[in-house]
Amino acid sequence: MSIRHGLLALLERGPRYGSQLRTEFESRTGSTWPLNVGQVYTTLSRLERDGLVVQDDEDDQGHALYAITDGGRTELRSWFATPVDRSNPPRDELAIKLAMAVGAPGVDIRAVIQSQRHHTLKAMQDYTRLKAQSLSDVPANRDEVAWLLVLEQLIFQAEAEARWLDHCETRLIRLADAAATEPDPEVRTTGRTTPRVALPRSRR
Repeated sequence: MSIRHGLLALLERGPRYGSQLRTEFESRTGSTWPLNVGQVYTTLSRLERDGLVVQDDEDDQGHALYAITDGGRTELRSWFATPVDRSNPPRDELAIKLAMAVGAPGVDIRAVIQSQRHHTLKAMQDYTRLKAQSLSDVPANRDEVAWLLVLEQLIFQAEAEARWLDHCETRLIRLADAAATEPDPEVRTTGRTTPRVALPRSRR
């Protein structure tokens, strides 16, 4: 849905053709979510089917131009005014991986966490370096400001993920310590331990 509405937002600035929309979308988001031309034209076809855009003649090079309709503007205003729904979060591969790693035979979940933390911190450092480069000069246009907002969201997201990984590791350590000090099930139920029976040695 974000691609659909993103294209509508770009078309509100004036008629555009497919590859132009792709270039502007990637420029606005710093190519964080790259599009291909086929994806753009498929989305435009659906928007046209829904009456949100229309083909608006051609430019001098023969590119078919698309323009937003009044219905498209209404749809766009509704999108801007409506909070992003968090009641049905998208699947998160990392959360699923750790959930499946808990208790999985042969899997060192702390090693999984440490590997992911290393990757996450490196990504955060890369994003921070890009931000510093972006701020070396005052953003010159709306695309640079938009890219800076996306970049900062990626930094905050990486920071939150690193904190969550620290929390997961701490929780696992506490659970392991609790399991190590927990009495044997036989002790809990009877209050005494069952004597171990020595196995007879094999005779040669």
